[in-house]
Amino acid sequence: MIFTETKLKGAYIIELEPIEDERGFFARSFCQKEFEKHGLNPCIVQCNISYNKTKGALRGMHYQVAPYEEAKLASCIRGAIYDVIVDLRPDSPTYCQWFAVELTAHRSPLTAPYKMLYVPKGFAHGFQTLESNSVVFYQMSEFYHPECGKGIRWDDPAFGINWPLPIQSISKKDISYPNFER
Repeated sequence: MIFTETKLKGAYIIELEPIEDERGFFARSFCQKEFEKHGLNPCIVQCNISYNKTKGALRGMHYQVAPYEEAKLASCIRGAIYDVIVDLRPDSPTYCQWFAVELTAHRSPLTAPYKMLYVPKGFAHGFQTLESNSVVFYQMSEFYHPECGKGIRWDDPAFGINWPLPIQSISKKDISYPNFER
């Protein structure tokens, strides 16, 4: 596994190192020791799948507050997404900055397949589908607690996130989130 820290402190792109042969390949997608070596939370208590019918669908920007803050490991196992995170940790040097990466389940000249994004506690997370029928797989460090689930607007001018496509679908809940207050 190859860990590359993003411009946002504590957030990593993790790439698989496949061992290939005539059958295909084998690769580790998670290793507790590797996560600990890089100072990442290795605890996984819940896994989720998000199926998205249409290209341009947007989900986010979601996070959980204390005492149930969560780290996430997100990967695209079918199709392609534009994955976005925002650092909401007030004491962070990258507070209120955002980062995006394309995650895809297939090989193309522009992207590496089987790339994952590690999202630390204290970050908002969301994505936009770049292909119809995209599937996102999440590994979570905390159980879902609806009373601690929060969100910020996907189009909040405080962050200025550049989404690659016009929004084709978004939930009423995601539209209802307020702008972020510092």
